[in-house]
Amino acid sequence: MGKTKIVQLSDEQRQELEDGRRTGRGHAFRERCQMILLKSEKRPSREIARFLDCHKITVNQWVKRFEAEGIEGLKTRPGRGRRAILQVSTDLSKVRAAVQRSRQRIGLAKAELETELQKPFSTTTLKRFLKKTIAASNELESD
Repeated sequence: MGKTKIVQLSDEQRQELEDGRRTGRGHAFRERCQMILLKSEKRPSREIARFLDCHKITVNQWVKRFEAEGIEGLKTRPGRGRRAILQVSTDLSKVRAAVQRSRQRIGLAKAELETELQKPFSTTTLKRFLKKTIAASNELESD
């Protein structure tokens, strides 16, 4: 069995990690903060992995990332996950025009957009896109 690596934390870092563990935005971030806190208590990676239901290599990788980047390194980086079907930068004007032409009939607007953009998507996707872009434009107007 190898030597247990101990993470030395300042009072400020410990407080940041505690806050992140309690009130962090995402579950993964909260769990990563907890990993580092447990590691600072001189616990072995295997024990932490068993407690958090992950692999000890995962624990060690997050410890290395924390040591290199601090608490910011524990946050999930952008670009993860599936790309959006409808992009604000390229599709917004076409979506607005189609919705204007078929105001109360979202199904017709969807069918028109699918042929124009050559992208299949659901009505829910279109509604979600509209809701997101309208909310964003309302925020810009209120500022």
